[in-house]
Amino acid sequence: MLFSLTTQELMERPDLWEAVHRLRYRIFVEEMGWADLDRPDQLEIDQFDHDEAEHHLVIRNGELAGYQRMLPTTRPHLLTDVLSDLCEGPSPSGPNVWELTRYAVAPGFRDGKRGVSTVGTELIAGFVEWGLKRNVNQVIIEFEPMWVLRALQLHFLATPLGYQRTYGNQQVVATLLTFTEHTLDIVRARRNHFLPVLNRGYPGLLGLKQAS
Repeated sequence: MLFSLTTQELMERPDLWEAVHRLRYRIFVEEMGWADLDRPDQLEIDQFDHDEAEHHLVIRNGELAGYQRMLPTTRPHLLTDVLSDLCEGPSPSGPNVWELTRYAVAPGFRDGKRGVSTVGTELIAGFVEWGLKRNVNQVIIEFEPMWVLRALQLHFLATPLGYQRTYGNQQVVATLLTFTEHTLDIVRARRNHFLPVLNRGYPGLLGLKQAS
């Protein structure tokens, strides 16, 4: 189940807030080697966790299994203020363009082939559903170059915005993904799951296992 929460809503749930920032630390500092994000408290927090950010959480059996953050491009965001060397020319912006950041799948939930887990595809379906409900049809994402081809296979129109660079131990390329209802149909078909993934409200307390 995927939940979309504002930063304020996330802060109102200390269990979710801590789980999110610890997962981000584990993935982006410990695994990917982004040393600039290191903090003694082992929580990954940055200037873009502001009041307009949207946080997508996938909860599986009482655990935070996956996460991604959506940022509006109508104000400073990662590509404009931190990773500007990834973009050749003006960065795309507008109310229909958001930036997808901090995409992460917890280690215990990486069950798919070729690096694409069921949690990962739920996150993908989630941001497309979320966008289409808000007249958002494009996202900027900084990911590994191999994901450009994977995005095209899911019927996103994938347009690289610049050349790949090395951050930590990862090659990254900034890409503009354009999507439609057809994209959502393809993503759902690849998942073999055709129901919406977005849920309303808050998830239950973490650590409480759901009945099977």
